Amino acid sequence: MKRGFIFWFTGLSGAGKTTLAESVRDQLNAQGIQTSILDGDDVRNRLHRHLGFSEAEIKENNALIAGLCESERKQADVVLVPIISPYAESRAKAREKLSPGFVEVFIKAEIATLEKRDTKGLYAKARKGEMNNLIGYSSGAPYERPENPDLIIDTGRLHIDGAVDRLTEFICTQIPEE
Repeated sequence: MKRGFIFWFTGLSGAGKTTLAESVRDQLNAQGIQTSILDGDDVRNRLHRHLGFSEAEIKENNALIAGLCESERKQADVVLVPIISPYAESRAKAREKLSPGFVEVFIKAEIATLEKRDTKGLYAKARKGEMNNLIGYSSGAPYERPENPDLIIDTGRLHIDGAVDRLTEFICTQIPEE
């Protein structure tokens, strides 16, 4: 039975978590490393629609995703988990539940960069007051930056190709060769 490694991404909306995960998955699969993605937006839309965005509901969603990781790791060598995961407590619980084989990756970008990208239009809505719960941006929706992530990828400074290469190389150093 497989026991795939979990690469738990954390970072603000628009930092590039899903974009990186998709490109890295393609590179790893091409190398024969079976890789899957448990994307936070996708999981929420398919399985956890009943959850809102209060602190308690976000923590519950993160715990449920950690549970999905347990099943998914039996099917893949690597499981990429691009989610915001704003609370240190949730990340610590995921690490505890999924270790060994849990790796925390902080996908970082400054707010100014995220506002320029604004791929989902969320920062514009928050600026206009149409949205008051944008994590890490709205006053009542904090993002607790990881204190000691296993890897930091700064997508505000690295071009996407460089970020993909760096993350792919890092993952390959973490998983045992067969």
